[in-house]
Amino acid sequence: AGYFEDWRTELRTTLVDIEIAGEHGVPRSLVAVAAARLREARRAASRQQDDSLAYDQVWCIFDVDEHPDVAAAVDQARGNGIELAVSNPSFELWALLHFRDHRAHLGRQQARTLLKTHLPTYDKRLPAAELLPRYHDARRRACWLVENHERCGGEVTDNPSSSVWRLVDALRAAAERDAV
Repeated sequence: AGYFEDWRTELRTTLVDIEIAGEHGVPRSLVAVAAARLREARRAASRQQDDSLAYDQVWCIFDVDEHPDVAAAVDQARGNGIELAVSNPSFELWALLHFRDHRAHLGRQQARTLLKTHLPTYDKRLPAAELLPRYHDARRRACWLVENHERCGGEVTDNPSSSVWRLVDALRAAAERDAV
């Protein structure tokens, strides 16, 4: 949550509302909660005849880890208009990509250990001052991973991969609209 709040602060945008669901768990459950919130916002907008109450975008962020049915969660999100930012094996990979390439399969603990070589004090809170200026490097590295998985006939959520850049790009686009 902090990483995205840091981006919102950095971009100085009021158009972005970041709400972290209290629910945690398997990706399908997270997508179901997001879809329900999206439907409720649309109903409220319709009832009150105020389109500003409906969300422009709803995102679900999750790690692949050892979760079952990730593919089903991806399909469920697509079917409900939910955007995804998925990291495999974990969000720590996304943070690691700010500092270096990593193209080999890795586990959650290995990702954390590698990240700690760059951020020795890391303990779930990512330092915006060190990461945000390196965003373009992380994005380039993450895009290469996705393109490589596609070239090799794999899935874009294969290990290692992260699509967190898609959400950051969406935040940046919202900030640009807000600035106009």
